[in-house]
Amino acid sequence: MIARLLSLLSAALCLWLAACASAPLRGTGDLGVVIERARGSVQIVEQSARRSLGRVEGLGDLSHASVVFSRDGRYAYVFGRDGGLSQVDLLSQRLVKRVMQAGNSIGGAISSDGRIVAAQNYQPGGVKLFDADTLELLAEVSTGGSKVVGLADLPGNRFAFSLFEAGEIWLIDARQPRTPQVTRYPNIGRQPYDGLASQDGRHYLAGLYGEDGLALLDTWQPERGVRRILDGYGRGQAALPVYKMPHLRGWSLAGDYAFLPAIGHHQVLIADRRSWQEATRVPVYGQPVFVMAEPGGRRVWVNFAFPHNDTVQVIDVPSRHIVATLKPGRAILHMEFTARGDAVWLSSRDDNRLTVIDTATLNTVAELHAEQPSGIFFTWRAQRMGM
Repeated sequence: MIARLLSLLSAALCLWLAACASAPLRGTGDLGVVIERARGSVQIVEQSARRSLGRVEGLGDLSHASVVFSRDGRYAYVFGRDGGLSQVDLLSQRLVKRVMQAGNSIGGAISSDGRIVAAQNYQPGGVKLFDADTLELLAEVSTGGSKVVGLADLPGNRFAFSLFEAGEIWLIDARQPRTPQVTRYPNIGRQPYDGLASQDGRHYLAGLYGEDGLALLDTWQPERGVRRILDGYGRGQAALPVYKMPHLRGWSLAGDYAFLPAIGHHQVLIADRRSWQEATRVPVYGQPVFVMAEPGGRRVWVNFAFPHNDTVQVIDVPSRHIVATLKPGRAILHMEFTARGDAVWLSSRDDNRLTVIDTATLNTVAELHAEQPSGIFFTWRAQRMGM
């Protein structure tokens, strides 16, 4: 009897060791996800090896999808255009849970303690707060039907966002997530289209589509209200047709300056972050969409709207001059740097390709197949505010 028991235990141990050998333990800090917009899937990639690990499908309409990560970097929360919110396990490469929480959604954020996922909605408007573990609905903040844009996390389990039709910035205090408290800042300008929180969580900027300028809220001194900056930057110039809305999201804050896209103009605006006055502007190849600083802040990378979306330009921050113009593929929709900036990954939708560029040499070091890729999101975002 004892011999039989020992034999069973030995067999079980061998099976366990075999399983460990076939599925080695790993962390998530070197992983990322790529949105494959046409097939409703995300591709899981490994940054250092520059390879694809797998694909998770069944995520709905991802034509304008974005991603945030759990605090440990294991789970990706995917916000789909159809209002779906999906929780994806990067290690097991499976869809954990998916809820249809709105009719039209364009993004979200995760709280500073990692416990609350917030979804921003176009239809029917408003912000919904979910438990990050279970996707249980905790609370809904109604905006009276106004589209929500530029949702960003702030320290202390707070969120900031803008209202497109209403022309307001709202702050949510979600320390009690079932009874969130809202502070409203009206009359910030016409049609805010996107927002950006600085990496220290102090400043929230909203870009304005309906007029030239941006709205700035200092969250350390919220009693001072919202301040207009770069007011009338396009005065005296005829705006061009806008084929794709620019994005403020991305680290466009480098050194003492903020680098911002000018709507309807072939320019990048540069503001002094101490005074928030315009320092200068850089003429660029087309209408900028993303204006993103390398993690070290030395250079800023810019991609463009149609018909110039096959081009990426690189701006040197100290000189504020363009130092490189690259042609990495057709329809470059997004850029994502590795955590320390040794490489940048670019999505080329019309070439069904991801291109990896060494930021020191500007040489292409890898190419990966992807089905009409758009957004690229790496897990270092789990440890950053405003992402």
